[in-house]
Amino acid sequence: MSALKIFAYAIREDEKPFVAQWQEDHPEIEVQFTDQLLNEDTAKLAQGADGVVVFQQLEYTQKTLKALADLGINKMSLRNVGVDNIDQAAAKKYNFQITNVPVYSPNAIAEHAAIQTANVLRQATVMEQKVQAGDLRWAPTIGREVRDQVVGVIGTGHIGQVFMKIMEGFGAKVIAYDLFRNPDLEAKGYYVDSLDDLYAQADVISLHVPDVPANVHMINDESIAKMKDDVVIVNVSRGPLVDTDAVIRGLDSGKVAGFVLDTYENEVGIFNNDWRKKEFPDARLADLIKRPNVALTPHTAFYTTHAVEQMVIQAFDNNLLMIEGKEAKTPVKF
Repeated sequence: MSALKIFAYAIREDEKPFVAQWQEDHPEIEVQFTDQLLNEDTAKLAQGADGVVVFQQLEYTQKTLKALADLGINKMSLRNVGVDNIDQAAAKKYNFQITNVPVYSPNAIAEHAAIQTANVLRQATVMEQKVQAGDLRWAPTIGREVRDQVVGVIGTGHIGQVFMKIMEGFGAKVIAYDLFRNPDLEAKGYYVDSLDDLYAQADVISLHVPDVPANVHMINDESIAKMKDDVVIVNVSRGPLVDTDAVIRGLDSGKVAGFVLDTYENEVGIFNNDWRKKEFPDARLADLIKRPNVALTPHTAFYTTHAVEQMVIQAFDNNLLMIEGKEAKTPVKF
């Protein structure tokens, strides 16, 4: 009987040590990989494999899934959380079993959100620009202490809860809203009754909810109008949660004092690319990057050694379970 084989797509240099680690721990499994993304053309690279491990922002289209299915492959393990780029109808049609990594390091994302929030409150970018220009005067670049803020957290899952703890560590008052309340948090009195209540009270509003239709553009002109003056909005969750144009209008008017974003509604094809010698393709994003009260990172909140290791190991573990005919730890149910 030939050895079971897993083929992995889009393996980055920072992932290779953890792939090697997994291979060393599972010498009975053949592992091959490429740095190319999975599409209908590169699917052929997985020929002879029992399952594939993937990570990408591109769509998993009907043609791509069919190309794998034609090779007899219908077991796919994502090294990430999001599954909104999968053609669900095609996945069902070709009997795909799919897993993701829903929890790889809540701390990585929550820490990033907290650090960036503190930087915006202390006007860190403004001060750095002054110092670099040789202006070492204090005024008017005065900061706000985190402990003086009411921090509103929308979504109290794994990441939201870690962010809450970090903000409390700074001394901030934390309030929260979630359709699905955590009993422990509810017993401690964190929850407000509505989003309007949170908007009315919070100096900082941080989003930690999924990209589902009900949440698309939940931050918009109407919701911003309900917020306190000088609010700081934080989105390290999913780009479509925020109507970017509405936030820009809030920044222009002064209603919004700062914006932290690690995700952007049109980020696919822009983030994780080098634009230094090319024309930048998004004027709105370019405008945000230049603003000193905007802290923008290109979807890197997750990007720590701890998180990357967990994403690789858990994805390969899941794939092995499936190709061995066993139940995966974190199956995706459409």
